[in-house]
Formats: sequence, structure tokens, C-alpha cells
Amino acid sequence: MPAAALGPAVGTAAQRVRLLKFVTLFGVGGTERQMVTLASGLDASRFHLHLACLRRTGELLDRMEILRTAPPVEYGITNLYNGGAFRERLRFAAYLRRHRIQIVHTYSFYPNVFAIAAARMVRTPVVIASIRDMGVYLTPLQLRVQRAVCRLAHRIVVNADAVKQWLVADGYDEGKITVIPNGVDLARFRQPADGSGLRRELGLPEGCPLVAVVSRLSPSKGLEDFLRAAAILEAGHPTARFLVVGQAAPADEGYRQRLAACVGRLGLEGRVVFTGLRLDVPEILSQVSVSVLPSHSEGLSNVLLESMAAGVPVVATRVGGAAEAVEDGVTGLLVEPKEPGALAQGIDRLLRNGELARRYGCAGQRRMMERYGFDTVIQKTERLYQSLLKERGHAV
Repeated sequence: MPAAALGPAVGTAAQRVRLLKFVTLFGVGGTERQMVTLASGLDASRFHLHLACLRRTGELLDRMEILRTAPPVEYGITNLYNGGAFRERLRFAAYLRRHRIQIVHTYSFYPNVFAIAAARMVRTPVVIASIRDMGVYLTPLQLRVQRAVCRLAHRIVVNADAVKQWLVADGYDEGKITVIPNGVDLARFRQPADGSGLRRELGLPEGCPLVAVVSRLSPSKGLEDFLRAAAILEAGHPTARFLVVGQAAPADEGYRQRLAACVGRLGLEGRVVFTGLRLDVPEILSQVSVSVLPSHSEGLSNVLLESMAAGVPVVATRVGGAAEAVEDGVTGLLVEPKEPGALAQGIDRLLRNGELARRYGCAGQRRMMERYGFDTVIQKTERLYQSLLKERGHAV
């Protein structure tokens, strides 16, 4: 964790910038992890942090305790558009007035739609929206609603040039969009983690090559393509095992059963392991031979960056910001989405050629240090906050 998170808060609450960050909940999804780590690293001598959410739950909630701030305020709604949501917006607006919040930064669709108009209604000096994917989870109506709401924001932060280009094509104002890529806490991956017990824990042969996808279990993540690639590779790599690390969101619970059925149809029993949710990703990656991103749609995948930070060679589909992080044939391999054969070919190259795999892994680590360290992301975010306050006529 950056030292700023644990250092003394020099300024008083009145002297520091009063910043509120709003998320849906504190799960282990990419957006939530980015927000939590960013909040932990902000300079506490310059920013007085407030937190808000729609559900005060999730595996990362405990990490909020180290921020020396009040617990996240929950605005419990069942629908964005009914009377209950209207009353909760009034309560949120009252909170902003009472605490004289200067910056509201919302993350993803539900916080964007819930909070932005309320923040503008009470004349919060700076309102920032974040969009961190290509809208694959949203209906056409939701996309229109978000576009309308984001017109009220002073700035929209995205995590990849690909997301910016998609938004501009969808009618967003290019001048209001700022790209700040995801960052990774490189210290978590700097030293090889002790994952020697992973194979024993999962009941796998000692020393077997592990090919892994770390992902939420969702249809857009291309996991069936990964399983079909595993079936193609089975004969040529009889000792390899294929890990699917992650769990399904409540709305996607049936998808986990579909994946299990796919394993059966492909004859992969004993070759594929569903680990469920794991919080020890550095330890897992320390034992992985190839990390695979088979997604059909992404903004910029945290796991892709974390794999590169851990020195694991990657095979990724050419979606969203993947091509911004991975230089094909230099720091990893890029293939077209929805092509299991291409995935299998890339994985096969890296399993058969250990020297090539090591070269890609080392090159990926260098790129991470140069471009995606969290200190760099924190500095860019702090500069954005201060420049927007200055533009709005507020001293910083």
C-alpha cells in the first residue's frame, strides 16, 4: 500500500479537499478494487475522504477501516426510479450540503445514475463520473439513461482509450473524457508468493502446468471459449490443468451450472477446476504457467495487468483496452474473441516454449512498472481533482 495511506493527515478537515466516492458495493470486482486501492493511496494531508454506496457489503468492506474515515453511508434502493430512490437522493443531497462536499466521484452505472443529478442539484463544485467497460451489461435504455446523466458531470473518467472511443461514437463529448488506466499495487506481485500448496489444496498432481482464467463467471467473459480451448489442448498437454478462478454474481448463478455442463460435454472432468472466489490472487498467479483473458468485452482488465505484474505470460482476446496493455508478440499474445482455436494455439505456444513464456513474462513486468503502477494512477487522479477544482474557481 502506498505510504500516503498511512501517513499523518497534516491538514484539518476544513483545510483538505472534501471528496466523496460512490460505489455500488465493496465486492472484489475490478471497479471496486480499483476504487478501494485508490482511496487507500490518496494523500490524506490534502483529501478528506467520504464514502457512499448502494449496499454496504462486500469482501473489501473491511479495508475501509484503515482509511480513518467514517463508515460508508448506504443509500438502500430497490429501483433507481421509484419514490424510495427519490427520497434516498434527497438524503444524499442533504449529506453533500451538510458536509460541504467539493468533489463527488461516482463509479459505474448505478452510482452514476443515482448520484450525479443530486450532486448537481446542490451545486457540488466538481462532479465526476466513471465508466470502466464497454456497456455490455447494460440495456439500450440504460445506455441512454447513463448518457443523459453523464452530460451533467463535469468530467468522465475512463480506464482505456478504447472505452473513450466507444463513448465518443455513442455521442459523448470527447472534451469531457479523461483516460486514467487501471493501476496495480506492484508490491503485491514484486516477490514470488508462496503458492506451493495450491496444487495440494486443489488435489492436483505436483508440478502440473496450470492454465488459469481469473474472472467473474459471466457470459461476457468468454469462459466457454476457454473450456473449448482446453478440450483442444487436452491431448497435446495431458498433464496440464485448467483453473477457473472466480464466482458468479447472483444474477448469473445459472451460468455456473452451464459451465459445469460444458465441462461434462467436452470430457474435461478432472482437467478443469472451478476454485470459486479467491482473495489470494498473487499466490495463485505465482503458480500459473499461462494466464488467459478470453473475454468478449472489457474495459481494461485488472487481472490482465496483475498477471503481467506477476511475470505470468498472457494470452488475451483483442477487446477493449487489452491491446493497450499487451503488445502482441512482445509482452504477450493477442487473439480475436470468440475463437477457441486461436486461444488454444496461443496457450500451446507458451506451454511448449518455456523461453518464450519467460521472455513475455519479463517484458510484461517491465511494461507494468513503466505504465501501470498505482503510484502513477494516484498522482494522475489527484492532479485531475485539483485541476477541476481550479477550473471551477475553487482554491486548492
